[in-house]
Amino acid sequence: MDKSLSSKIFIGLFAGLVLGSAIQYLFSGIAIFDTYLLGTAEGVGGMFVSLIKLLVVPLVYVSIVCGIVDLKDISAFGRLGGKTFTLYILNTIIAIAAALTVGLIFQPGAGANLAGTVSETVKLTTTETPDIFSLVVNIVPSNPVQAFANGDMLQIIFMAILTGLAIQALDSRGGPAIRTFKMANEIMMKLVGLVMSLAPYGVFALMIQLGATLNANTLMSVAGYVALVVAMLVFWIFIFYPMAVGITTGTSPKAFLRATREQILFSLSTASSNATIPVTMRTLTEKLQVSKSVAGFGVPLGATMNMSGVSIYIALATIFVANAFGQPINTADVFTLGLTILLLSIGAGGVPGGGVVMVGVLLHQLGLPPEGLAIIAAVDRINDMFCTSSNVVGDTAVNTIVAKTEGEIGNQEEVEAQPAQANA
Repeated sequence: MDKSLSSKIFIGLFAGLVLGSAIQYLFSGIAIFDTYLLGTAEGVGGMFVSLIKLLVVPLVYVSIVCGIVDLKDISAFGRLGGKTFTLYILNTIIAIAAALTVGLIFQPGAGANLAGTVSETVKLTTTETPDIFSLVVNIVPSNPVQAFANGDMLQIIFMAILTGLAIQALDSRGGPAIRTFKMANEIMMKLVGLVMSLAPYGVFALMIQLGATLNANTLMSVAGYVALVVAMLVFWIFIFYPMAVGITTGTSPKAFLRATREQILFSLSTASSNATIPVTMRTLTEKLQVSKSVAGFGVPLGATMNMSGVSIYIALATIFVANAFGQPINTADVFTLGLTILLLSIGAGGVPGGGVVMVGVLLHQLGLPPEGLAIIAAVDRINDMFCTSSNVVGDTAVNTIVAKTEGEIGNQEEVEAQPAQANA
């Protein structure tokens, strides 16, 4: 998310909380505040939430079709492409499983009690969750129009993947379809940008409602949620990836961390995987001795589909919202949540403000109140910085492992010695 937009959202967050708290503690019972101001805030907040919900279905469908189409050349890379793709998917699965486990153990959002702040005009109806077998069977829609009308996200994702694969099968004849979907994707990206530009005002309105019923437990729950996300992402960056590389390639965790130091700092400052691509390429080819052929294929692919950091973020964010609004995730929901995150990661990586948008998709899928998205958006910048670092360091780790298995990596003694030479 853009830094200036994040600043505006922070301002909207705190201004809304201050005004809402003032209404609660200073102006309670005064009609102009209780009725008119809160009523206006409810209407504006509801419109903002509806705008986000409006974009969810077409955004997911179009972006995943484009993501699948963009991966059509992976078969041409044979074994290298297969290994890279598989490791990215495996990395995301491990991240999702770990995040869901941590979320269910620590239960972020428990005790926040935000259920009373949900506006009746924009509340989603929670549906009964089917058993896991029925869930898998029902991924295949019998009526695509009904799937889109109901916003059944797993069915929509399935159709998007199927559409992308069908376009690939057309080879050169699929050119017009590819151009059509890519133009539609550009339109959706522009719409997302426009809606996100309204986020400071939407968050301001939603936070007025929250501030009017705010208590200390809510603030502590939000702080605990952010701390849990950051702690897990820091573990992934500084412990999980260095150990994985050390075990599989022989490069010591210390050497790997030193090699990725510039990459980590750059990604923290930009919060953009795409902007970090040149730094990632340099880290791999110059510092870790990975061949340019491996890095040249794996890094752009990773920037699109390696969503390990974001997967951790959105899994914990969804659990936080569920707990905060008194609708905790159950066993069947965990499977739905994990599967949806995995399928979204295939093609939705290029969405601006992707973490927030994907949380919105998951809230919609699980029937959770979309108002929780305002809190997630308000603290997104903090989480997004560490998400990006986790994603790009994950790209580096995966490509280093692939290069080792392909014999496309240089002398590891030089890698171990590089920091000492740099400091000499």
